[in-house]
Amino acid sequence: MNSATKKVALVTGASRGIGRAVAVALSSANSHLLINYRNREDEAQQTLAEIERNGGSGELCPFDVSDVSASAQAVAKILQSHKRIDILVNNAGIRQESLMVFMQPEQWTQVVATNLNSFFNVTQPVAKQMAFNRWGRIVTIASTSGQTGVTGQTNYSAAKAGVIGASKSLACELAKRNVTVNVLAPGFIETDMTADLSREQLLAQIPAGRLGKPEEVAAAAVFLCSDAAAYITGAVLNINGGVYT
Repeated sequence: MNSATKKVALVTGASRGIGRAVAVALSSANSHLLINYRNREDEAQQTLAEIERNGGSGELCPFDVSDVSASAQAVAKILQSHKRIDILVNNAGIRQESLMVFMQPEQWTQVVATNLNSFFNVTQPVAKQMAFNRWGRIVTIASTSGQTGVTGQTNYSAAKAGVIGASKSLACELAKRNVTVNVLAPGFIETDMTADLSREQLLAQIPAGRLGKPEEVAAAAVFLCSDAAAYITGAVLNINGGVYT
């Protein structure tokens, strides 16, 4: 890679929260951002506006990551216009909590489709051209839920454990092509996904005594996407204030 060339980075679910923070941070690290979202265009525009205020460049890239056909078409369109995708951050995700004995089938399928199937839907076509170009960085946002299990999150935990296993296997497959594949496993982070949870109960579980910030996850993503992390692949980096070590 020519260090003077701006990298092309696709971040899924980049309209808010961790995804927005990752997109903004990668932009500051000399990447042109493809801001993926499904139906939050106003918030995606806010992500783009923040990137542009900071002197970066980007564009909106709407498609449903849970739809294999839509994902393939979107990646093909990106490659047609930009010729390559250097960085992929799989961040899009949803949570629908329920004890498994009461869980509706659609709660299982929707969460798995968005959090796990999307890994294949988006990563497979991106990884093909990364392997051809012999350079790439793939980072997937998992969760401590996929490592420890959480009551009421069998669907979410299954999906997040799945992307950890899939990433480790893909890391082995792409290592000789100078493509790294890593996972970030955040704990409790200040986002919309934790807004409906009891702050007092959360803090009681966190040795650090506070929730994490999206920017702290983003900083780790930027590192894993950098040349400095070229020898790190198949890793799971916990960002959780000591909740799970």
